[in-house]
Amino acid sequence: MPSSSEPPAFADGRGVFIVRNAASGTAVVRADPAGTFAARLPEATIHELADGEDLAEVVAGAMRSEEPPAVLGVYGGDGSVSRMAALAREHGRPLLVMPGGTFNHFARSAGLDDVDTAIDALQSGTTIEVSAIEARADDGEPILALNAVSVGTYPELIDERDRRRQSLGKWLGGIVAAWRTLRTAESLTIVRDGRRARVWSVFVGIGRNDPQRVATMQRETLVEPTLDVRIHHARGSRLRAMASLAFGRRTAAVLRAVQLMPPRSDVERLLIAEFAMTVRLEEGHPSVFVHDGELEERAPTGFTLRCVAVPRAVTVFVPPREG
Repeated sequence: MPSSSEPPAFADGRGVFIVRNAASGTAVVRADPAGTFAARLPEATIHELADGEDLAEVVAGAMRSEEPPAVLGVYGGDGSVSRMAALAREHGRPLLVMPGGTFNHFARSAGLDDVDTAIDALQSGTTIEVSAIEARADDGEPILALNAVSVGTYPELIDERDRRRQSLGKWLGGIVAAWRTLRTAESLTIVRDGRRARVWSVFVGIGRNDPQRVATMQRETLVEPTLDVRIHHARGSRLRAMASLAFGRRTAAVLRAVQLMPPRSDVERLLIAEFAMTVRLEEGHPSVFVHDGELEERAPTGFTLRCVAVPRAVTVFVPPREG
């Protein structure tokens, strides 16, 4: 921590490179952060990510400049944050997270509720070494995830939503996708340690999550390098399979009260360092998985997914602890 006689770290934003993903958070109403950036970080470099522009190339260009940034920042949702986290790890830079998406699961876990709180964390100079998931499908490139990796009902919902997004928008497309998935979702087969199982979904989260939930999207610890795996076995209805995707605590509590959430006996929980499974697909199933809300397509016959907990994967600015 800097002494009271020293100026705050990155007080004016000098040395900070922030990528703003304008496509994030279109499903919610949020104030434009441009004024806050100009007022509080006037010397920061703000890059508006254009449609079709590659984030890795943008960051690589900044790192090749005469004065490469000391901090990499991102204003966006969970997908943008996890992609920038991987680049911050690659380039050995701390990560500034500014919530600008629809759900912002990781930012909330880190106590970064808004842009001003994130800037306060930057200027205080307080950081934490965050654990993450390294996921690899078949022989593909490793993917860094800060929240969860999933197969089954949730990826199918995201796949359906993305196909309708251009014509209906993210919000309305999500509603239509949820309704269609509720009517058409089918369980799938996974193979783990030589054993087959029919499941609605598998969520692989990083750090312990709420033990009563199936969708491990909101981590409760940033440091613990443990995979929290929830395997939802296909013993109940499609309705319960969809209800299990409730991400908010209040929503989950309501669904549990009306007995729509799956019973605990249907959900297998594992706390482990590594997890691997092979996904076997029948006709009609999209061959996809999701990491931090981002969809990945694989071969139509299925794929093998391996996840490893990575300790101290990336340094993230967080609010200082009180006291």
